[in-house]
Amino acid sequence: MQHICVYCGSNRGARPEYAAAATRLGQLLKERGIGLVYGGGNVGLMGVLADAALAAGAEVIGVIPRALVDHEVAHQGLSEQRVVGSMHERKALMAELADAFIALPGGLGTLDELFEIWTWSQLGFHDKPCGLLDVAGYFQPLVAFLDHAVAEGFLRRRHRDTLQVEEDPERLLALLGAYQAPRVGKWLDRAAL
Repeated sequence: MQHICVYCGSNRGARPEYAAAATRLGQLLKERGIGLVYGGGNVGLMGVLADAALAAGAEVIGVIPRALVDHEVAHQGLSEQRVVGSMHERKALMAELADAFIALPGGLGTLDELFEIWTWSQLGFHDKPCGLLDVAGYFQPLVAFLDHAVAEGFLRRRHRDTLQVEEDPERLLALLGAYQAPRVGKWLDRAAL
């Protein structure tokens, strides 16, 4: 695993544990020789994560739409900052550059990015692992909803189980590193969905 894409909030959140987890994850990436791919911002958990990874000596690649650069939220000290034309281009390039995906706490953008990349996995468009770093129980309501979706027949258990959920960043990285993608047939095969 050479690069991990991390989705996270453009705000720091209400708890200090969120920033502490982002800092620790940034440090762990360097310790494991893994580069960071993220949204390219200098605000919120994005900025905390990037600063921690950079301070540890990790490679940090930002991918940011031109409109956000113009609003002066682009991080200026990254190993590489790629400026794209749209959010769609951003998500596609981040997916291309990464070998795995992690979501830290965040809002709508974080959830949008997580669910899109996880859906691509379900459809067999990629076989890269996806995980949630469940800091201070932030994602527990979402995990409960996903289990509810399984119980109600809208999400298959095998697809639910491909989303790794862990509260410790070291254990989450270990899970992602050991991940074996399930065999998925043709994406149009309804049995695979």
